[in-house]
Amino acid sequence: MQITLHLGVQCTDEDRLLKGLLKNVGDLRKDGICIPGPGRYRTLLSDTLNTLGEATPAPEAREVLLDAILDEDPETVRRLVLSHENLLSVPKLALSGGRLYRKLEQRLPAMARLFPGDGIEIFVGLRNFATYLPAVYHSTPHGSFDEFLSGADPMHLRWSEMIARIRTALPEAPLTVWCNEDTPLIWGELLHEMAGIEADRKITGAFDLFSEIVSPEGMQRFRAFLKENPTVNETQTRRVMIAFLDKYAQDEAVEEELDLPGWDAAYVDMLTELYDEDVWQIGQMPGVTLIEP
Repeated sequence: MQITLHLGVQCTDEDRLLKGLLKNVGDLRKDGICIPGPGRYRTLLSDTLNTLGEATPAPEAREVLLDAILDEDPETVRRLVLSHENLLSVPKLALSGGRLYRKLEQRLPAMARLFPGDGIEIFVGLRNFATYLPAVYHSTPHGSFDEFLSGADPMHLRWSEMIARIRTALPEAPLTVWCNEDTPLIWGELLHEMAGIEADRKITGAFDLFSEIVSPEGMQRFRAFLKENPTVNETQTRRVMIAFLDKYAQDEAVEEELDLPGWDAAYVDMLTELYDEDVWQIGQMPGVTLIEP
């Protein structure tokens, strides 16, 4: 079995990838691709990993887990898609000890031990620390931003360091990464990649996110373009999407407000520049596929 494991990060996806795949669950099931609802596995996996720690699972652990997660016979499932942004940490502990997801080295190998013999593919959407840190902080009970940071300096945080740790923890696992800021333009590709299906296979909802950031008129014209040009490829489609975004973007849908004390425009610009450089570095890492518009 191939296991697609989507790990967030927090405050990037809000379960949209999972919901997008669930729109296609009937069609995908015919090909042995299973998209279980999150209630079937999230608490179960978190509790199991917490209990397991660095121990060896019982021989029947995989069978017990799959029996709880699946309605289907596991022998008929060739790909299992799991999305769990809190698998590595709950939001309030995301920077515990001043390090991003410090339990990563324990939980990912434990996940592999729970599913011996199965292939694991990891998917991670990243986000500019200038917006990621405020968003996660506001989702926690912490009384202050400094308390949430646990000593971490936003200027020194790097996603590439976390990605390298994932590669070390599970060196055999292919790793797909993208920027949350790009998701409206690459949404269809993300759905295809997570489902493990051909790029030219029709999938419902491929332009759902794009429709949220362009005006209704722009979306109507874009769909008319697709209907009139059914043979355009992915690269050409994205160029058209960018052109439509320039003309029909709904500013309120793409702008974000930051309200942290001391974070002026220059500070945010520096974080953004560091983020862009870091993403470029990630794109050069072996074993990592960076999806870009």
